[in-house]
Amino acid sequence: MALEDVTLRPPQPRLIKWEIFAVLAVSLGASALNALLSLVGSLLAPQPLASQQTNPLVGTLAANNWLDLALQLASIAEVLAPVLLVFYLLARSGDSPSTIGVDASQPGRDLARGVLLAAVIGGAGLGLYLTAFHLGLSLNVVAEDLPPVWWRFPVLLLSAAQNGILEEVIMIGYLLRRLDQLGWDPMWAIALSAVVRGSYHLYQGYGAFIGNAVMGVIFGLLYRRWGRVMPLIVAHTLIDSAAFIGYAALYGKVSWLP
Repeated sequence: MALEDVTLRPPQPRLIKWEIFAVLAVSLGASALNALLSLVGSLLAPQPLASQQTNPLVGTLAANNWLDLALQLASIAEVLAPVLLVFYLLARSGDSPSTIGVDASQPGRDLARGVLLAAVIGGAGLGLYLTAFHLGLSLNVVAEDLPPVWWRFPVLLLSAAQNGILEEVIMIGYLLRRLDQLGWDPMWAIALSAVVRGSYHLYQGYGAFIGNAVMGVIFGLLYRRWGRVMPLIVAHTLIDSAAFIGYAALYGKVSWLP
C-alpha cells in the first residue's frame, strides 16, 4: 500500500476525538473557557451586569499609531492561524476547503444568501442585545475604541472578516464534518456547535450566550441544507461589520445605544 493511501485515509474515531479537542483547545474552546471565567468574575462583582462593560472587542494596542496598526494586523493573522491548521488536518484526511464549501465556485449565490441572512440575524441580534441589556442580563458591550485614524475602519472590517472566517470554518465546517465522521446524529452535532458558540460569548452576559447559540443552530441547519460555509462567512462578516462600524458612527450620538 502506498504511503499516500494511508495519509489520506480519514483518521480513526479515537484520533478524531483528540483532533477536535486539540483544535478547540487552541482556538474557540479556549475562548469559551475564558468567557465563562469572565462571566463568573462579573457575577461576583458588586455592580449588576448592566452597570459593567466589556473590554473593547477591537481596542487600541499601542500608543504609536503605526505600531498599533502593525499589532492589529498581526493579531488578526494570529487569530486566523487555527483555520490554516483545520485546512491542513482536512487535507491530511483527503478533504479540502471545498469539501465544507469554502471556495469561490458560487460567488453570486453565496453573497445573496449571506446578505439576506445577515439582514435577518443582525436585526434580531441587535434587538435581543438591547432587550437583554435593559433586563440586566447583559454587560454594556464596547464594540471598539480605536483612534480616529485612516486605518480605523479598514481594521474594523478586517476584524469582522476574521470573526466570520474563524467561527464558521471551525464551528460549522470543520466540527460538523468531524462529528459526521464519528457518526453523531446531525441535530446533536448542531446542538454541540451552537452551545460552544454561545459559550465563548458568555463574557458579554446571558443574552449573548442565548443569541449566539440560536444563531449557531440556524447556521448549522442552513449548512446542512446548502453544504457551504461561504454564505455563513459572508453573513457573519456583514453582521460584525455593521456592529463595529455602527458603534463607531453612533456611539454618544443616539440615546438607545448603551
